[in-house]
Amino acid sequence: MTSSFPHRDSKVEQVSTYENTAENETLLRDLLQKIEPVSDSLCQAATHRLDNLTKPIGSLGKLEELAVRMCCIQNKTLGIAADPLRIYAIAGDHGVNEEGVSVFTQDVTRQMVQNFCDGGAGINVLANTAGAELCVVDLASKGDCYPEHDSLIQCKIAQGTQNISKAPAMSREMCLRALLIGAELADKALKEGCPSIGTGEMGVSNTTPSTALYCAYLGLQPQDITGAGGGLDSKGITRKTSVIERALSLHSATIKTGDPIDILATLGGYEIAALAGLILGGAANNQLVLLDGFIATAAYTAAWKLCPTVKDYAFFSHASAEAGHKQILTKLDIDPLHDLGLRLGEGSGVPLALFLMRCACNTYNQMTTYSDTDVEPPDNL
Repeated sequence: MTSSFPHRDSKVEQVSTYENTAENETLLRDLLQKIEPVSDSLCQAATHRLDNLTKPIGSLGKLEELAVRMCCIQNKTLGIAADPLRIYAIAGDHGVNEEGVSVFTQDVTRQMVQNFCDGGAGINVLANTAGAELCVVDLASKGDCYPEHDSLIQCKIAQGTQNISKAPAMSREMCLRALLIGAELADKALKEGCPSIGTGEMGVSNTTPSTALYCAYLGLQPQDITGAGGGLDSKGITRKTSVIERALSLHSATIKTGDPIDILATLGGYEIAALAGLILGGAANNQLVLLDGFIATAAYTAAWKLCPTVKDYAFFSHASAEAGHKQILTKLDIDPLHDLGLRLGEGSGVPLALFLMRCACNTYNQMTTYSDTDVEPPDNL
């Protein structure tokens, strides 16, 4: 099954780059104030409908939980929808790559962005299979502009981050720009008819800043959650762990402040910050926010630190095979939809989550109730 994509011009409209730094703090504050807890006023009505469908009560398990959550987010008792879904794959490079924390060079980020545009990556195949739309966003990959492409948004604000083991990844001002660009992408998807958005990314070495962020935000230890990323061996993981420890030590004063933006700016990445903004924007818009694995959860953690209410809108696709992710999900009290041993990134878990979300919507919307048929209801209804 494929979904009907919203109409948009063949050439992707560009987004703002938020160069007025004096206004950006206010814009972010206004965004956070727009995010409200999901009302549970429809929970009882949605549960009543589910219980009256021609099935044993509660027999669809997590699908029923998803349907109730979607009713509350979309403020509907019927006609909930996960389609159309737009996945934003946001690209950014990382200076920490020079420390040997990945088996890939930074050139691969740019090569993979082009691969996304050409339709040859894993996320392309999975998105196409699920009937999801993929938009590629160049935010901070190294190099000049890419050739124009219908699915590519070019809003480069930097040539990657600084090496976090030697300097802050980016300034607070640049981090704010990335956050606001992410929020605008959510607005753009809503304006173009998408009730759901998904997180994707491309950035060689981005598991390193993600791990550092988990340690800073959640009080975890690098030796417990540092993994292989793109395929490091045991020596490489040891080296990567040491790099993260150095970064945490260097920036300990910033970490101790507990300021979510300063921590994100100091240890994160441009694409991670933009994904955090995308999550915040989706929550402000009452959109369903479908999240991928290790990197996306780091972005979510930053968004959650800024506004815990985003949890109401977030749907986690899977428990990543990347070391530490299950421990992190437990720390965040998150129950993912899948556990398939995925660790590709790119947003690859999102299309798999979409299928379950779609199943939850369709069973809720389309199954008959006992009152619609001659099927005798159970005694406890």
